[in-house]
Amino acid sequence: MSNQIKIMFLCTGNSCRSQMADGLAKHLGGDRFEIYSAGLEAHGLNSRAIKVMNEIGIDISNHTSNEIDPKLLAEMDYGITLCGDAEERCPLTPPSVTKMHWPFPDPAKATGTEDEIIEQFRIVRDAIAKRLEEFFQES
Repeated sequence: MSNQIKIMFLCTGNSCRSQMADGLAKHLGGDRFEIYSAGLEAHGLNSRAIKVMNEIGIDISNHTSNEIDPKLLAEMDYGITLCGDAEERCPLTPPSVTKMHWPFPDPAKATGTEDEIIEQFRIVRDAIAKRLEEFFQES
């Protein structure tokens, strides 16, 4: 039996924020944590998320975009929603799963030039990394 803390990051489409959180958590948390990500729907992996993660040496290009598996979610220690839609529509979990909500803006909805859009992805990536570092220090 594993003593790892199990975390599932949840978002609407499992394409950007939850994927970046998944990659960052695996990188920052080491083997103390077992990390998953999923969405209310599976929108596919966002190429800009892959790009900004590669910039910091984390490869998420082999990740898959997955819909929430309620049975797997029920096995988690933490279910962390990263957007309001997921917070409102997340499946019910048993009391053993601690639900947390860390709202971040959706970089996939950013507008402007490609450079401006990529910068929004970087801002969200860095904000998720900062929140994860705080969480891991508390855990």
